[in-house]
Amino acid sequence: MMALPAGWVRRPAPAGALCVPERLAAVAQAEWFDPQRPGAVAVGEGGRQAAWFVEGDHGGAVLRHYRRGGLRARLGRNAYFWLGESRVRAWAEVRVLAHLQAAGLRAPEPLAAAYWRTGLFYRNAILIARIPGARALAGLLDQADPDTVAQAILAVHDAGVWHADLNAYNILFDGQGQVWLIDFDRARLGVVSPGQRRKNLLRLRRSLVKVAGARGAQWWDALDGAYRRLSA
Repeated sequence: MMALPAGWVRRPAPAGALCVPERLAAVAQAEWFDPQRPGAVAVGEGGRQAAWFVEGDHGGAVLRHYRRGGLRARLGRNAYFWLGESRVRAWAEVRVLAHLQAAGLRAPEPLAAAYWRTGLFYRNAILIARIPGARALAGLLDQADPDTVAQAILAVHDAGVWHADLNAYNILFDGQGQVWLIDFDRARLGVVSPGQRRKNLLRLRRSLVKVAGARGAQWWDALDGAYRRLSA
């Protein structure tokens, strides 16, 4: 069984389990993870059509069901091979987010996570606090400061977190212009090597070029220079 972050509790659920912070334990319910719940609104960009804005006792949040992409989706968009509770992706992401929050970084607050087993496979979902006024970097290249984004990425790396899919939609600006990194599915905790850091930055470059072509590449060059300068 996976060790939960301090202040979190595990609750059994039909065919699986959920985990929540103690402050929400008394009101948590399986319906939180239902994308058909009243008022749920699909997230317009990113999320592989598997994320929804929701409201409830947990406050404003984003519900995300884990969904495969690429060739692996042929095995089932939502199904993952069961390797034990310690390997449930939603619960692992809770650990990463709790770690970043404990380090004082701007990462969204995890509110709950759950999994459901069917034979050798499982489905899972996570509920994360919504960031007020958030807009993705993909639509803000003419306004976003590369130094500020580089500083946010460097802080996450220095905190010992490797982001598995750093792209132009997983870097957000809130209503006050503060930078947030989101979507830490498959992220890893531990020392982030120079090679891993470079891999993250190059993944972001590919995303920016796909979104904005030459302008994206130019913006990334400025970010790369800022990251090198800040990490020297």
